[in-house]
Amino acid sequence: MNQASIDVSGIEIPPWLNSANSFILKVLDILERDNWDLSVVFCNNEFIRRLNAGYRGKDEATDVLSFPLGTVLEKKDGIESRYLPGDIVISLETLRENVEYFQVPEDEELRRLLIHGILHLDGMDHTTNDEKEPMLQLQERLLDCLAGERILP
Repeated sequence: MNQASIDVSGIEIPPWLNSANSFILKVLDILERDNWDLSVVFCNNEFIRRLNAGYRGKDEATDVLSFPLGTVLEKKDGIESRYLPGDIVISLETLRENVEYFQVPEDEELRRLLIHGILHLDGMDHTTNDEKEPMLQLQERLLDCLAGERILP
């Protein structure tokens, strides 16, 4: 069974966090990942800018960052092994900028960024934002597969 832990930094707690949690678990199920303990932080541009500057040397806000951990907690005392893939950080401010720029619904962009972060933690990467990148193609297929799901009210 997968688990997702969601937190916020620099923003008010959104009322839709439980829906985001359910969506994350559905993505992991489709990817056939099991026993994942995943962490997600929703934040403002200032928080993600500091992370981006500190870890990637880019002093600017971005939409999503993934911090892979890839640690397995071995089975102990009857508790099953757990996989800690890492953390996903999403700026809701940059997400809204993406919505305007790409002219997509906010809920769709939120689902896209969650999928994007999960795929990075699953070991995938891309060198460009070209739609022909295999990771981005999978991202869009997953988004299509989960088109009926909603996070935002």
